[in-house]
Amino acid sequence: MPTLFLLCGLPGSGKTTLAKQLEREQPALRLTPDEWMGPLFGTSHDEPKRAIVEALQWEVAEKALALGISVVLDWGFWSRTERDDFRSRAAALGADAGVRFLDVPRNELSRRLEVRNAALLPGTFRVTDAEIDLYITTFEPPTSDELE
Repeated sequence: MPTLFLLCGLPGSGKTTLAKQLEREQPALRLTPDEWMGPLFGTSHDEPKRAIVEALQWEVAEKALALGISVVLDWGFWSRTERDDFRSRAAALGADAGVRFLDVPRNELSRRLEVRNAALLPGTFRVTDAEIDLYITTFEPPTSDELE
């Protein structure tokens, strides 16, 4: 049975690193919006355009899951509502779903993002400490009943 992996965490928490690991080990189709943003739109950080990319990626994910291929969604999944929605979508396709939470302390996020911001790779974007502080206020960590 295919599995939909929902990677949950803030920028700098290691989602893409884990996504690449799952892609190899499962194997699974990895869908990372940041890698599509630049080629499609010439920018990495634009929420309305990211929503378009995520909608397209979900269409691809649906087809893969229906074909029996596991999928890793490297999206962040900041709210319980969003995680519940995608678990339901996976179930409707006959797939399992699991949340992988990357719980990284605030000071470690800052350290990682400082390193990342100093040498941005294609498909990544600058994230400031002020943005992390803002993101933390809207982020809903998963509860124990959501985790594998």
